[in-house]
Amino acid sequence: MSLKILLSVLMGMGTGYYLLPSNFLQYTDIIIDIGLCILLFFVGIDIGKQKDVFSNIKTMGFKILLVPFGIILGGILGGALSGIILNMPLKEAAAVGSGLGWYTLSSMMLTNYSTELSTLAFLSNVIREVIALILVPFVAKYIGYLESVSICGATAMDTALPVISKATDSQTTIIAFISGIISTISVPVLLPIILKL
Repeated sequence: MSLKILLSVLMGMGTGYYLLPSNFLQYTDIIIDIGLCILLFFVGIDIGKQKDVFSNIKTMGFKILLVPFGIILGGILGGALSGIILNMPLKEAAAVGSGLGWYTLSSMMLTNYSTELSTLAFLSNVIREVIALILVPFVAKYIGYLESVSICGATAMDTALPVISKATDSQTTIIAFISGIISTISVPVLLPIILKL
């Protein structure tokens, strides 16, 4: 699965660079949205087929929130640790880490603060998403299902969800969706708070 994802990304890059005219870019957002909706529709069908999944989630209760809170805390602390290694200001490094894979929003929010930091946020979050898409099947198989959700961050509710669904089970897919929603909601809240510290 990881090899297929990596090959798909590389083929897409090659197609975009060599084959498609530059005016095609104006339609990519619409095509991506349609494709993502179709993928999420089939993930929903797979979840709906599992009748006992929702009762299992209900029995987990508030423990289910530990996954997104761990992802958020890990993203911020990981960013801060990277800042120490790269000799960056801690709040700026933590702000980049608080993007949690949402490269469009985090980079736009940091544009007014610093174009360099905005670029760094964009690149680090895009790279996080690509690495997550490649590693989810491997992590799910050899380490654990919840651990495979954690590497996705905010993308666990959208672009990474079909990969998580294929590599794990229905219960983990729902946890991933909930985790992605909470992570996504936290980005526009936490990023400005971190920058004001």
